[in-house]
Amino acid sequence: MTFDERLERLTERHEALTQTVELMAAENWERNRMWDEKMGQWDKQMSQVMESIARRLHIAEIPEHRIERLEGN
Repeated sequence: MTFDERLERLTERHEALTQTVELMAAENWERNRMWDEKMGQWDKQMSQVMESIARRLHIAEIPEHRIERLEGN
């Protein structure tokens, strides 16, 4: 194998590796975008759940406070 053939083969391998890395980077970027979108949805849903729990806790505490007032505590 001549020097030029070896250089040509190395160049081809380098180009193939470069394309592979570019594809991996694009896939990673897309995966991160989708993950960020899902996490945003999850955060919104968790906020709604936490607000709902807080409202229900407040509702559950109202009778307890009434009883305490009636008992004079």
